[in-house]
Amino acid sequence: MNENNPVKITDLTLRDGHQSLFATRMTTEDMRPIMEKMDSIGFYSVEVWGGATFDVMTRFLNEDPWDRVRIFKQKMPNTKLQMLLRGQNLVGYRNYADDVVEAFVERAASSGIDMFRVFDALNDERNFISSFKAIKKHGKQIQGSVSYALTERKLGGPIFTIDYYVKKARIIEEMGADSFCIKDMAGIISPYDAYDLVTALKSNLKIPVHLHTHYTSGMASMASLKAIEAGVDGIDTCIAPFALRSSHAPVEPILVTLQDTPRDPLLDLKKFPEINDYLESVIPRYVQFSDTTRFSVIDIGVLMHQIPGGMISNLVSQLKQAKALHRLYEVFEEIPRTRADMGYPPLVTPTSQIVGVQSVLNVIAGRYKMITKEVKDYFYGLYGRPPAPVNPEVQKKALKGYDRGETPINVRPADILEPELNKAKEAIKDISDKMEDVLIYALYPMTGLEFLKKKYAR
Repeated sequence: MNENNPVKITDLTLRDGHQSLFATRMTTEDMRPIMEKMDSIGFYSVEVWGGATFDVMTRFLNEDPWDRVRIFKQKMPNTKLQMLLRGQNLVGYRNYADDVVEAFVERAASSGIDMFRVFDALNDERNFISSFKAIKKHGKQIQGSVSYALTERKLGGPIFTIDYYVKKARIIEEMGADSFCIKDMAGIISPYDAYDLVTALKSNLKIPVHLHTHYTSGMASMASLKAIEAGVDGIDTCIAPFALRSSHAPVEPILVTLQDTPRDPLLDLKKFPEINDYLESVIPRYVQFSDTTRFSVIDIGVLMHQIPGGMISNLVSQLKQAKALHRLYEVFEEIPRTRADMGYPPLVTPTSQIVGVQSVLNVIAGRYKMITKEVKDYFYGLYGRPPAPVNPEVQKKALKGYDRGETPINVRPADILEPELNKAKEAIKDISDKMEDVLIYALYPMTGLEFLKKKYAR
């Protein structure tokens, strides 16, 4: 591999970086001063939208998410703008009807999104069909992703093998993806596993392969380097002040590491100090949203039990409310059992919350004495097909008296959903008839409606 093959760098500072460190609270106003400087660096793409940004902007920041994208497009004309799309979940917490998916993708594409990184919490590729079709229709790029999950500490075991990921990747390629992403949301891919997996993917796929991994466990920079050695086409990083902890590997040390090698990304290190200084200057406004409970930059718990940091904070607050915080370790022991009953879903939004809440109830009230609505929906098949078969006894218990019926579905979840757009238009017709506003309401009927009332001073 002597010929030059610069690794492509996707920057996540202004989306996943502040989502991971500061609860997604960074305002567009605080992003604006560095947009043009970031545009001049030469990143392969910059992720600026999707994930939790949409929800947080309407719920807490009182900002219109559609405006943010248009400002980025205007200020960063030379860089591909990327968003994270949760497949049929879009940027919400359940599967939406196909008409909502089509309208959302059309609006996102026309507002300035060039590349859609699409994932599904269960790796059920049927949940990609609508969004892939819409993205292709509007001439934008699809980066199909697989949520990286394990049952052991390292790659292997009964489900999550190299073969599992290669098969999923080939299906995603056949469905029309322009590139493929290993999406390691919990930061659990170890360096040699990254090397082996990328090697296998590169020899089986024609499309480029990207690695997305979080720094949570402390392995991200090492995993990225081994992936680069294995020929990965692109990696995700953040600018240093918004890197590390539950965010991502910092870009600057990687640039120096790869300098004068065939994989040198050829980005100018001298352009970074000014952006670093600016980011440092705004951080004091957001420190209140960061995790200051520990001094350690890494969470060794993830190396032991693979529970993502955000999921643990939810468990802690749930146990505090129930005055049962002393039972946290019982919950840690229960999570793998509940997850096994549910067919080993990867722990990412929304499955991490579904598994976590049920595990707490199993510890406090007794196993499946209380079952949440989301768990019933899950066992019915409303989220899709899990990676492995579910526990039939638990499924039967969950679906007893379930309002949609006691026999689970095996079709694509969206096939049983009624169109939703016209109802949403009707619901806000006295406030607005703009499609962007209709979509805000369709995605979040309660918090979205509150936002629209404020926006139009109703």
